[in-house]
Amino acid sequence: MEFLYEYGMFLAKAVTIVVAIIAVVIVVLASTVKHKSDKGELRITNLSEELAELKHDLKAELLSKKQFKAYEKQLKAEEKAKEKAADETHKGKVFVVDFKGSIDAAEVASLREEISAILAIAEKGDEVIVNVESGGGMVHGYGLASSQLDRLRQADIPLTVCVDKVAASGGYMMACVANKIYAAPFAIVGSIGVVAQLPNFNRLLKKHEIDYEQHTAGDFKRTLTVFGENTDEGRQKFQQELEETHVLFKAFVGKYRPELDLAKVATGEHWYGQQAIDLGLIDAISTSDDVLMSLAGERTVYKLHYQVKKKLTDKIAHGVSLSVNAIFNRLIEKNRPM
Repeated sequence: MEFLYEYGMFLAKAVTIVVAIIAVVIVVLASTVKHKSDKGELRITNLSEELAELKHDLKAELLSKKQFKAYEKQLKAEEKAKEKAADETHKGKVFVVDFKGSIDAAEVASLREEISAILAIAEKGDEVIVNVESGGGMVHGYGLASSQLDRLRQADIPLTVCVDKVAASGGYMMACVANKIYAAPFAIVGSIGVVAQLPNFNRLLKKHEIDYEQHTAGDFKRTLTVFGENTDEGRQKFQQELEETHVLFKAFVGKYRPELDLAKVATGEHWYGQQAIDLGLIDAISTSDDVLMSLAGERTVYKLHYQVKKKLTDKIAHGVSLSVNAIFNRLIEKNRPM
């Protein structure tokens, strides 16, 4: 009995120690995960490897055993030759980033991290491709996104922007920073202009005898309002601010694409890729898929994606912003004649 008692005490102590260790490990892991998730996570995908694996799988499925064996033999010889050539000449890596922008350009938070990561590891001969999809939005948001891309230009890293669907207004503000712009034949580009609109409910409030007061310090702290009575002076000031923003926008585009005839293209209009190349808004017609596949055969292509941890309220707000942006893009497309 004494033996069983001592064994039971030993077992209890052992279980206690094990449980305590597990608890400590769980606490450490939880704090690590929490820190990681609060900051976000950078994911890197080797697109060249994925493409090679896809090609290998398709060959295995479609070729006969004899043909596949010959293909593998040829593949090994090519890989050996490629490794030897890589030792002699450094072609550089290609980094790919996607930017699908909403009205407020909130995605710039991820873009900042992705660009910083590239700048930290980029070597001579490397280049960056950014797939831009956006109909534009807030000036300050897209101004910051454009400045993030300019960090690559300042570091002398070749930058290419691909537009498969739309890069208009703020989206084109980002695209024009690139050394080279590719666009699909029917991608929408341009819209170098400024627009602002808001409803006014002042007459409705007056009709229902509802008073609205707004107090400001400064003649133009507010120009146009949603509920107050707008004045001609306020409208003129608001229009002046839009014109000033347009001047800055045109100067920004002209800095990166000095060959453009701004008087012709900075009218707020947008064009399809086939038209945009004639105007000098883009450099070549191609989809991002064709650009990446041509590069993946010769160089190693990596895709970077930084996932920011978002609160539930942020996710809802971001979803609403994307929905509004999607509606805006559809309106642009509908206004184009077929």
